[in-house]
Amino acid sequence: MYDDLMKRLGNEYHLVAPDYPGFGNSDAPSRDYTYTFDHLAETVIKLTDTLKLDRYVLFMQDYGAPIGMRVAMERPQSVMGTIFQNGNIYEEGLGPMWEKRKAFWNNHDDFQAEVVKQQQSLAVTRARHLGTDPNIEAYNPDLWMDEYAYLNRPGQDQIQSDLILDYQNNIAAYPTWQNWLRAHKPSTLVMWGKYDPAFTVAGADAFKKDLPEADIHILDAGHFAMDTKLDEVASFTRAYMARRPQ
Repeated sequence: MYDDLMKRLGNEYHLVAPDYPGFGNSDAPSRDYTYTFDHLAETVIKLTDTLKLDRYVLFMQDYGAPIGMRVAMERPQSVMGTIFQNGNIYEEGLGPMWEKRKAFWNNHDDFQAEVVKQQQSLAVTRARHLGTDPNIEAYNPDLWMDEYAYLNRPGQDQIQSDLILDYQNNIAAYPTWQNWLRAHKPSTLVMWGKYDPAFTVAGADAFKKDLPEADIHILDAGHFAMDTKLDEVASFTRAYMARRPQ
């Protein structure tokens, strides 16, 4: 996902884009690794310690937002700024699909098979990228075919189920993270694909409540804005980094 952005900005900045355990090219440890957002954040913090990264801007998308905000809470002295790309931390930004997730949270055993089947299906994986974007020809089908292949590796059904179940704890933590933003006032860039049915534009606008100076851009893009609007994301990110307080 970040490959092309890193090619655009890699000569100017030191960029690190880890795949979380169980995702992408990272190992998917067996059940002795607890798949919660708390644990993923602990792993990311250990990675930053290993790489001796003590000052950084957090670029957060989707699951990256709850993981990144945990990192920020744990290491506030390290966070030089925050970038959110359809990385939601406001209830206003939760789309209708989350009502189905609430049913799963309330009745895990009855809904687990259905929720995991949908999460790993080709149709839903494709829809995660396209959302409601009418310009579907702008998308490379490899985007969702690669994700679909990763999501259907052995053991992924339980990993995805564990994280979807744990996501309710992210929503419960939204007020705490919002308080952190108000208290620390990090220089913040928000880029939001407006065709995302999971995290709506209201989630982008909500940042103004806590960060009135936040730089917010609504893009003609989906959940993964860099699928189709890489130039805009790179341009906004470069401009943000150039003016960010040192």
